[in-house]
Formats: sequence, C-alpha cells, structure tokens
Amino acid sequence: MRVLLFANTDWFLWNFKLPLARALRAAGHEVILLSPAGEFGARLRNEGFDWRAFALSRSGIHPLEEARAMRRLLALYRAVRPDLVHHFTIKCVLYGSWAARRANVARVVNSITGLGFALLGTSLKARLIRPVVVGFYRRSLIGTQVIFQNHDNRDTLAAFGALTHASVHVIPGDGVDVEAFCPPQPRVAGANVLMMGRLLWSKGVGVFVEAARIVRAARPNARFLLAGAPDSGNPESVPDAVLEQWRAEGVVEFLGHRSDVRELQQQADIAVLASTQGEGMPRALLEAAACGRPMVATDVPGSRELVEDGVNGLLVPAGDAKALAQAVLALLEAPERACAMGAAARRKVLAELSDDRIIARTLDVYFPLAGGA
Repeated sequence: MRVLLFANTDWFLWNFKLPLARALRAAGHEVILLSPAGEFGARLRNEGFDWRAFALSRSGIHPLEEARAMRRLLALYRAVRPDLVHHFTIKCVLYGSWAARRANVARVVNSITGLGFALLGTSLKARLIRPVVVGFYRRSLIGTQVIFQNHDNRDTLAAFGALTHASVHVIPGDGVDVEAFCPPQPRVAGANVLMMGRLLWSKGVGVFVEAARIVRAARPNARFLLAGAPDSGNPESVPDAVLEQWRAEGVVEFLGHRSDVRELQQQADIAVLASTQGEGMPRALLEAAACGRPMVATDVPGSRELVEDGVNGLLVPAGDAKALAQAVLALLEAPERACAMGAAARRKVLAELSDDRIIARTLDVYFPLAGGA
C-alpha cells in the first residue's frame, strides 16, 4: 500500500514518526512523508524516504491563504493517490481530512495529539476561532479513524459532538526507544531538576521559575534546568523581555534548544513538567520515565496518564508553584523514594509505552483485518 504521513513540521516527522515510517517500509509498504520544509527534510530523504515539502502556516488564519493551502493539498492527494493517509497536528488533521475525502482516499487516520490553542486558549483570538475549529472537526472526522493519546482529550472533543461518526482509539503517545533512552550506569545522585519544553506560558514555564525560587531558598545546591526554545508562532510564547529578566536572575539555567536530549534526561535527578493546559502524551516525561527518572507533573490531561501519583512520581495542581516546589523538595530530601519511583517509571514504559508496543497498536488501526501487517 501507499501510505502518506502528514505533519506540520519535518521536525515532528523526524523525532516522533521515524520508527513508524521504518516499520511501514519494513512491512513492504511505500511511505511518503509530507510537511513544510525545514532542516530535517534532508535527513528523512537520507533515510531513504520520499519526503516532500508542503507549504503550510502553523498559525495563519487568513481565509484566502488557508483556502489556497487546502486546494494545493487536494491537488497533491489526487496526484499521489495514497491508499492510506495519517494526519498529525490540528491543521493537518482538518485540511488533510477534507482533501482526502474529495480525493477518494480509502482510509484516513487522524491523530489528535493535543487540543491546542483554539480549544484550550482563553484569549479573544481563541474564543473567536473556536466555533470554526469545532465545526471543522465535526465535518472532517466523519468516517475516519481517530487516535487520541489520552482519554481526557477524547472526552472533551466528544462533548463538542465531533466524534459521532468516527471510529475512536486511545493509544498513549508516540512511543519511545527504550534501548536508547535507558537508565545511565553508573550514576551519582545529585540535585538536578530538569524541565523540557517550548518556552510557553501554557507549558508552565513561569510556574517552574517560581518553584525554583522556593526550592533554592531551602536547597541552594539544587539546579533547575530548562531545555527549550521560544516559539514565535505561538501566542502563548513567553516574551523575550521576560526571559531576559529570568536569565539575569539566575535561579533557572536556560539551556535553549538541545539535541542531546537523552544525555540531559540521564543526568537529571527529577523530571518536571508544569503544563497548565494539558498534553497529548508528554514526550519529555515519557523519555524521562524511560531513563528511570522520577517525575513531578501537574495533574492535567496527558501527564496524569503517565504519572501515577506516589508510584512513579508526584502530581500537583496546575499553576501552583508552591505545590510544585514542595513535591520537588520531597523527592530531593528522600533519594531512596525518588530512586524507587524512577524504577517504577521505567517499568511502566517497558510494559506499555515502548516504540514496539505503540507501533503495533497503530498498525492495528491501519490494517485491522491483517493484524497490523
């Protein structure tokens, strides 16, 4: 079969969907990868894949420009004639489903990895475009296979009436390479508290900084590390002026975008995610868990599916810097408990969330009558 995977960045395809693409190719299927152009397109081609660039604005809402993008996508689908398409990220889901229906694509799979700014945001822009996005979801998902990464997101979209005529599945996350992301040996325990993610208010960056102030007042040796870059295309991005103030304060070490993710996770003593609006299945925590790191996360969709409070980490209320600080201090002051939680985190990943397990479940959605083959 000819299978097309469509995402809003080539970075997403490279970091999250390369194992799936390899599995499809190994099973004998022709794989086409589609995304806007970026630095990872060449890497995908070097892996032997047919990667194609497709111009798509992540944040654009101009009606004429978006209509042109949809028409271009329809022309591409008619030219390529895929047997199955799998869309990732919101615009790709909405526009891709529209194009696939008109191009008579036999099987359409949509991954809802998060509900995003339009459905979760509180700004005027979010409120204005929400009815349009919900209406688009209702029409786009008819007759498609829809994969959610957590039950909360599924239930929220179902409450909008968008899933009435869709086949719905919950598959927790994109999977993780448990051979690459593994506990380091040997390792000396320290006080490194790591958070990874884009520098967005909705990721809880401000909460993380405030928690760092509280913890370091009690434990000056604690290091709070934040790996991630601003996202200028997102209205939730923390302004540069605020970031400069935080850097000057020095309570948090801003590492910027990093490619040595595994090494950072292995050097961490505690992995934190302070999201205020929820995730699909947070990749940063998933990789930390695979490395045997105890987790502290906010009790929001996605994170609560991975973090079992008191078992492999601690859950705290969203937006509560004091509670986040208290949870971090509790683990720093009880290293044996933290170590046991890290071991439990690794066991959960091995049992439920490895690349192999997630890919097998995804292929069962693609080819249900063939048992994933």
